[in-house]
Amino acid sequence: MARFAYKGRSRKGAEKGKVTADTKRAALMKLQQNNIRVTEIVELEETMLTRDLTIGNPVKLDHLVIFLRQFSVLLQAGVPVAAATSILTKQTESKALKKALVSVESELREGRPLSDAASRQRNIFEPLFINMLRAGEAMGNLDETFNDLANHYERQYRTRQKVISALTYPIAVGIIAVIVVIFLLVAVVPSFVNMFADFGGELPAITLFVINASEWMQSYWLLILLFLALLGGGIGLLRRHKKTKYYYDYAMMKMPVFGSLIQKAALARLTRTLSSLFSNSVPILQALEMVEEVVGNDVIGEVIVESRQALETGESLTGPMKRHWAFPPLVSNMIAIGEETGSLDAMLSKVADFYEQEVEAVTDRLKSLIEPLMIVFLAGVVGVIVAAIMVPMFEIFNTIQ
Repeated sequence: MARFAYKGRSRKGAEKGKVTADTKRAALMKLQQNNIRVTEIVELEETMLTRDLTIGNPVKLDHLVIFLRQFSVLLQAGVPVAAATSILTKQTESKALKKALVSVESELREGRPLSDAASRQRNIFEPLFINMLRAGEAMGNLDETFNDLANHYERQYRTRQKVISALTYPIAVGIIAVIVVIFLLVAVVPSFVNMFADFGGELPAITLFVINASEWMQSYWLLILLFLALLGGGIGLLRRHKKTKYYYDYAMMKMPVFGSLIQKAALARLTRTLSSLFSNSVPILQALEMVEEVVGNDVIGEVIVESRQALETGESLTGPMKRHWAFPPLVSNMIAIGEETGSLDAMLSKVADFYEQEVEAVTDRLKSLIEPLMIVFLAGVVGVIVAAIMVPMFEIFNTIQ
């Protein structure tokens, strides 16, 4: 909802105040229903108190893909753009997308092009989306454009889900391992310590180690949980703060095992986005500028900035890429061939296909490898604690017999 300040007149005389509505037109209609003749109305800028608190794009990729597919089908069936927008407003599951479509529909009814209406919803529709819409409007094939956008975001969604699934499993098992260890050391082990003390005798080294760990954990377990929470929050801040995100992305791409996967996923997103823009006749400098914003990786984004600057000075697009470790020779060589042959969009599409398949293959291998390793790790940690309790108990039973 947007807020509007208005001035007008009613039967009581001069009126002024504020009204909340989805669009300016809706605000005017609401005031007219209250018998207020508006002479001036302006939209108020959002503040921290009125803005919806969202991080990143509030629309999930799968919701966006469904919306794009349905829009393409409606346009192919001959449904006007405004009517198609109205239909999809009523049936989308995303509240943020519904809110944006209400504003888009209102502007369409006022005669504005779809791309201009969408450009006013920058938190929902990224520059790639808006520029491809403009290209589709210019060529008169909006239905194909929506289908291309759906394909683009669907591939992006699949690649992202693959990476998330590969990273989620070890993180989840690690968290469970920490919780289980803290529980055993704080709640279970202390109940056996007194029993061992009553029977006396020398305890095995493994038992002494676990008892000392238990005493330490009982004193500091809350601090450990607080440290882990602060660590998670700190990583989140690094990801979102513009000045530190470069270092976060650098560290992630240099991480053992998973760094290569993250790098390949970023390259797949970059090349797929560039291919989509070039195939829809977006100028190369404009396309590179947009990719800087949507690639989602500041290390790769910095190289794209250098490539755009090189292109502006008459140098090759691939020069900065060849000098940077994040770009394998395959990427720079394929782009160079595309530049020479005039088939840059096709070459970029092939590179994107390759890295998307690589991401899928690597995640499948990682999951098949990590699952047994994490199970062995968790069993080993718990097994050490159980062994520390059971070994002296067997000795006690043997003494009793």
